[in-house]
Amino acid sequence: MDIFTDMSDLQLSLIIIGAIIIVGVAIFNWVQQQRYQRKVQAAFEYKHDDVLLDADSSESMSERIEPVFNKSPLHESDFESHTQPDAYHSHAQDVRKNAPISPTLTTSSSNATSNSAMPTSVLIDYDNSTNYIVNIRSDSPIANTYIAKLLQRKFDFGKTVAWLGQRNSDEPWEEITNEANIESDGYQHIKGCLQLADRAGAISEVNLSKFRDLVEEFASQIHATAECPDIVSTHEKAVALDKFCVDVDAMIGINIISKDDGAFVGTKIRALAEASGFKLDTDGVFKYRDDNNHVLFTLSNYESSPFLPENMRSLNTHGVTFLLDVPRVAHGERIFDQMTHLAKIFSNTLGGIIVDDNRVPLSESGLQRSKQQLIDIQSAMKRNHIHAGSASALRLFV
Repeated sequence: MDIFTDMSDLQLSLIIIGAIIIVGVAIFNWVQQQRYQRKVQAAFEYKHDDVLLDADSSESMSERIEPVFNKSPLHESDFESHTQPDAYHSHAQDVRKNAPISPTLTTSSSNATSNSAMPTSVLIDYDNSTNYIVNIRSDSPIANTYIAKLLQRKFDFGKTVAWLGQRNSDEPWEEITNEANIESDGYQHIKGCLQLADRAGAISEVNLSKFRDLVEEFASQIHATAECPDIVSTHEKAVALDKFCVDVDAMIGINIISKDDGAFVGTKIRALAEASGFKLDTDGVFKYRDDNNHVLFTLSNYESSPFLPENMRSLNTHGVTFLLDVPRVAHGERIFDQMTHLAKIFSNTLGGIIVDDNRVPLSESGLQRSKQQLIDIQSAMKRNHIHAGSASALRLFV
């Protein structure tokens, strides 16, 4: 017997309506999926071979030896500009740190501005004394398919590259990320900012040339104009900048070691650190941060093993070390006092001795000498228009 002969007209109608709804939902989902795929392809799909993508990989970066504090006080003449009188000179790297910092388009913490409403003045953080800055101008918006090609080359030149864009002359500047590029309708004016130095040293003349060639080829493809500064003079500027940065790159350390070859217990160290405001990071170092999550100073094991959370219960050590990265901290004098205060609390609570790197006890006069050296370094940076702890300094000293 045919099953449909036993159904009423109402039941048949409901079945037909349900089938139509199911088919309609399936068609709607298919259309949405096609739209999404077209949007992604519009941003990333390449239909032609591109000479911009054939460049060789960037050269490896050499390490820099970190300065120490057992040297004579710093003098202004030691850091005079070897380029233009208004050149910014700052930068150096702490070889004890390996994790890079993703440059973001921000001002210093006191003048932070959101990317969504960024004034042109924010570009001062990407000045041409610490960056090789190129300009690309087009009469019409540059399609995001082309800009995506530039973004894919950000890591090909050995140093940090930031791309900034204006959608039109009336719009604010913004950092061009992959997400922003997909959402935009293109940019008419683009700035490329290639950093001249970091703690691995100055950028090479070869990489500067590769970056310039990329920009000129890109501008040629989209029928835009490119403004690229001279390579030779820019490389000389990078070398001078790097030399200055080596001179001001330093860390102040305060060690607390146990008495009479005793040991500090890991659980007590952790309890004291967390009560003082430190938080244990995944790299095995306690970090003391400000309200903006910037690291002010750290607490690490005086011995080689890190402070791993799973090992703190069984860990015993003969000492701990407080470290302050001088170029990366604003108001260093005040932060040094804060670190010293906590070091004294740790020393008293753990029953240890405050010593220098040679295990010589540190007196108040010794601490004051270190503080004065910090003041001298940060003053030299300020005279050369790089403020310790600023966005520019955080990019340079990484």
